[in-house]
Amino acid sequence: MTSITGRTRIFGIIADPIHHVKTPEVFNSLLAAEKADGVLVPVHVTPPGLADMLAGFRAMQNLGGFIVTVPHKPSVVDLCDELTEEARRVGAVNCVRREVDGRLVGAILDGIGFVEGLRAANIEPKGMRAYVAGAGGAASAVAFALAAAGVASLTVANRTEARARALCERIAVAYPELPLSTDAARVADQDLIMNATSLGMQKGDALPVDAAQLHAGQVVAEAIMHPAMTPLLQAAEAAGCRVQPGLPMLENQIRLMAQHMRAF
Repeated sequence: MTSITGRTRIFGIIADPIHHVKTPEVFNSLLAAEKADGVLVPVHVTPPGLADMLAGFRAMQNLGGFIVTVPHKPSVVDLCDELTEEARRVGAVNCVRREVDGRLVGAILDGIGFVEGLRAANIEPKGMRAYVAGAGGAASAVAFALAAAGVASLTVANRTEARARALCERIAVAYPELPLSTDAARVADQDLIMNATSLGMQKGDALPVDAAQLHAGQVVAEAIMHPAMTPLLQAAEAAGCRVQPGLPMLENQIRLMAQHMRAF
């Protein structure tokens, strides 16, 4: 895109806070590479304003869709008119297409983005003992995607264990043979550890896992993109782990997001 005109299609990303998002740079670079007349802009929306914001999006005739991130992924589910099967199963949405009649169609692409990001780095999750910190929208998507990828076992760790158990119960319906756990303490037993919480975005945040249990041979991954090297990844690197920052997760789902929103 060289200029914005009256024909330019608008896309957005909604978040609270918004300053940390890397999506506009990546998405707009893709639009430019595809010579698509569109632009994606950051939209700061707090939870009390979410429903009003989506009502406004419905009325925007030149809006192609929008991307959803923390903390809105679970809340947007009930504000969409239609969901993909995966979004319904996960209970979260991170990409919404606006149809010409104003209907909003939600999808969840975090999980496949994470798994494909691992594979692009020559890390195959199949057969790994996996640990996901968090039980929110991104964590749910990642957990389902890891189950689909064939991990040997899956632990979901969350500050509120009841939420972790609820997620495991949903996963068990779709993958009844997969060994599941909510034992947050067993970090050392894992091959792959993924932080899908927001811990690490703010200075002074606690670590999402017990770093004393990290050791060489493990892969430690992040969903957070800013900072690129979170305190967890720094601790993991110091322990001899292989680290996977958050940006590849975005880069490997951004084209899928563009396709869902029919950006080109």
